[in-house]
Amino acid sequence: MTEIRTPRLLLRRWSDDDLVALSEIHADPAVMRNVGEGRPRSLEQTALDIEAWEEEWDEEGFGTFAVELLGSGELAGAVGLTVAGAPDEIAGQVAIGWRLGRVFWGQGYASEAAHATLEFAVQDRGLDRVVAVCRAEDRASINVLGKLGMQAEGTAQDPLDGHALRLYGIDLTQYQD
Repeated sequence: MTEIRTPRLLLRRWSDDDLVALSEIHADPAVMRNVGEGRPRSLEQTALDIEAWEEEWDEEGFGTFAVELLGSGELAGAVGLTVAGAPDEIAGQVAIGWRLGRVFWGQGYASEAAHATLEFAVQDRGLDRVVAVCRAEDRASINVLGKLGMQAEGTAQDPLDGHALRLYGIDLTQYQD
């Protein structure tokens, strides 16, 4: 079982016990405004998300981790790697992404979890490049991408809703952990 420990977090695979906590995170419009279609997700949709993430682990050897606080055992959210389907500019490339419950914002957890995920990408999975996409107005994610050393590589339009997107990438052969 793949697990990563950081000073404050445990990144791990998903369990049945995570469904309710993640569905509560997914039900928050503020959390979901920059994820996918920008709308909250139901318990059933969250179950499908977890199922898809676990399938990607089985098929690709990487995927989306559950992010758990070491001190309390609380589920803080999700971070991980996925093969991007859209936009076309990054389709087929490995992308990093995250979402955390609102109560966990502004504490450095997203940066800590994403940094550990990039280390996993290069050290454990031998990936040489990772990309990211975020909405142009998502200042918090842009800040985290900067902390990770990811470079702006262009813009695109979300094929689902037309939102302006920013594209980022990092050459992991030069990644400094």
